[in-house]
Amino acid sequence: MSNDTKLAFAHPSERAEATSPSGSEGLRDRISLRDYITEVEIGAFQAERGTLQRIKFNVVVEVAPLSGAMDDDVDRILSYDRVTEAIDAELGAERLNLLETLAARVAERILLEPQALRVFVRIEKIDRGPHSLGVEIVREQGGTDVAAVETVEDPHPRVVYLSNDAMARGDVSTLIDDLAKDDVPLIFCVGAGGVPAPSTRIAMAQRRIDLLAIEQNAWVLAGRDKRCVVVGTRTELDWAMKNGQICVWAPSKIVLDAVDGPSAQAADALALVAWFAGQMQALELVVIGDDAPICNVPVRTL
Repeated sequence: MSNDTKLAFAHPSERAEATSPSGSEGLRDRISLRDYITEVEIGAFQAERGTLQRIKFNVVVEVAPLSGAMDDDVDRILSYDRVTEAIDAELGAERLNLLETLAARVAERILLEPQALRVFVRIEKIDRGPHSLGVEIVREQGGTDVAAVETVEDPHPRVVYLSNDAMARGDVSTLIDDLAKDDVPLIFCVGAGGVPAPSTRIAMAQRRIDLLAIEQNAWVLAGRDKRCVVVGTRTELDWAMKNGQICVWAPSKIVLDAVDGPSAQAADALALVAWFAGQMQALELVVIGDDAPICNVPVRTL
């Protein structure tokens, strides 16, 4: 086996050493986290949904050597806890499909620490057979403007729930005009249509069927006014809110990918919308044609 191949499968600390900047000005200290194993739901395959699997983290962070006396002061160094906290924070943020996404987010969070100069993150799935499947990435300060991304304030939308009776009225476009007057980002939500959805005894299958029934009705609303665009991911929602696009929420991906998902069943659309309004930190939830649900954002009915 060649040296390059051996290095490719070596621990990230060996890779960091082999790729360290040359010269005395490039000297860096390193801290490392080895074989940090935790259980999480992650993966793009259907078989990986609804089940926990073990993943293993190996992380090396390069930091500038301390100048002057260290004085055994823990506040002057990058604590190991900050590395594990970065991992736990990203695991708790949302359910992810890709190890690559998780590795990038962990690296970016670690690089928010002022001492961190470069970080190696290796993540492996260790329950997918007799071998480990994984990714390794390297990121360094200045590679991305992480701090600028972190400081952008998320918009607070107005989430609007339309009952089927409200949708059936002929004044949907007028209603949109009225709600959009004050330039607050607007996200419409609906329940399932009037036709009963198929039923099954398998809970996960039924959950998907009920969510898809809501999405079918979302497309019905989009067909009433061309300003309404059906959107299913948080990334698309964030872009739409920042660019003045009116959305209709398609709930499947956000609900199924949520780490701390809603307790409400998909068939209880109004409770699901209340959960969504809380997740979006909505300015308010407007309910049209139904009673106000329990919600942790302000609610008004029309």
